[in-house]
Amino acid sequence: MTTPNNRTNGDNHHRPNPPPDLRRRRHYMGPPMSTSSSAASFRGCCCCLFLLLIFLAFLAVAVALVVVLVLKPKKPQFDLQQVAVQYLLVAPAVGGGAPPAAAYLSLNITLMFMANNPNKVGLRYDAAALDVMYRGVPLGVATVPGFEQPAHSRRLVQTRVVVDHFNVLQSDALDLVRDALLNDRVDLRLTGDISAKILVLGLSTPRVQVSVDCAMVISPRRQSLAYKQCGVDGLNL
Repeated sequence: MTTPNNRTNGDNHHRPNPPPDLRRRRHYMGPPMSTSSSAASFRGCCCCLFLLLIFLAFLAVAVALVVVLVLKPKKPQFDLQQVAVQYLLVAPAVGGGAPPAAAYLSLNITLMFMANNPNKVGLRYDAAALDVMYRGVPLGVATVPGFEQPAHSRRLVQTRVVVDHFNVLQSDALDLVRDALLNDRVDLRLTGDISAKILVLGLSTPRVQVSVDCAMVISPRRQSLAYKQCGVDGLNL
């Protein structure tokens, strides 16, 4: 006869193992679900950002095309109107012999430009630096300040060039002394680029860049301008 205790022990011996704790399983499965959700959210944000950048790029191109096709921007005119000579001095090097081994040039001039905007919209000019040269040798820089100009308007822009005791080397010293003392002329060249942006509803759109090239002849005896010719070449959008 089987006793109750023996039946209980037999039942315990053949009873299957209990299932794993569901709470532990949920705890174990939790982190991967959270990580995959974060990765999907990150990929979604990157995709939205990429689409936004593409949209902004297309919008910028569309605005540029509208400005070019509708407004038809024209190059501004930057003409040298007046050159006021405070002084121009040329002196050969002392004890240099003949021909002079060097010559020294001192210069103080004021340049007055006329900026003409023929466009239907305003322009915003960037500050520019124009090189002043003698026979290809840079002497100094004429700094043009930045400014805004309304549509269909003209404006005077002033800048000054100061050169103090510039040493012109032997290759050009003889020409400089002969031009100044015998021919009463010093040929200078003013060159550089000026950039401006088109203003539409207060916003800056495509850039207009022009190249300035001015020729000047100054008389050292009269301390005045003898000749000038200034042009604006090229239009880059």
